[in-house]
Amino acid sequence: MAEREPALLRDDAASPDPPAAAPRAADPPAPADRGATIPGMPVGPAPAKPAVRTADQVYVSGFWRRLLAGLIDFAIILPAALLLTVIAGRITGVRAPAGFDLWLLLLDNEPALAMALTLTIATAAVYALVFQVLRSRTIGMRVLKMKIIDVYGDPPSPGRCVVRTLGYLAGVATLFLGFIWIGFDGEKRGLHDWIAGTYVIQG
Repeated sequence: MAEREPALLRDDAASPDPPAAAPRAADPPAPADRGATIPGMPVGPAPAKPAVRTADQVYVSGFWRRLLAGLIDFAIILPAALLLTVIAGRITGVRAPAGFDLWLLLLDNEPALAMALTLTIATAAVYALVFQVLRSRTIGMRVLKMKIIDVYGDPPSPGRCVVRTLGYLAGVATLFLGFIWIGFDGEKRGLHDWIAGTYVIQG
C-alpha cells in the first residue's frame, strides 16, 4: 500500500473542493472572473490563497566527507595541543624519556604521555565546543560546506553543543566505534549525534 502524503504538505489542487452553496435570490450575480466588478459594490483585492507549508529538503553528509572534515580539524588541533604540552612540561618539569617506544610508554603509564593525551583531548573538546556554539560548524566543516542542526532543523543550542561534545568523548571511549557507526547508520549519525539529537547536513 502506498504511503499517504501528509495533508499539511498536500497541494491545494489535490484536495477536493467544498460543495458550492446554493445561490440565494437576494445575492448579487457572481462576477465572471476575479477581475470583474459589479456596479455599486466596492472593489477590493481578491482573497489571498492560503499558504501551503512545505518541508525544507536537507541532505545529510556521509562518512567520508565528515572524516575529511575531521582530519582538517585534527591538523589544526594537533599543533596547538603539542604547544600546550611543551609549555605544561616546562612548567611542571614533566618530560618524556628519550629512547623509549610508544607502546612501552603506554604500558608504563608514563606521566608525560598521559599529560600529552589529556591536553590533546581537552584542546579538541574546547575547539569543538566553541565552534559549535558560535558557528554550528568547525573549520573543517566550513571548508567542506557542512553544518550542524538539531532535530527541528535549527542551529543547536549551547546545551545541546555541550552534550554533543561529551558524545565525542564517548565515541573515543568506544575505540572510535561511535564515529565509524556514521558509515553504517541510515541517517548518517554518529554516537554523538544520537546522544545530542543532531544531524550534520550539507550547506
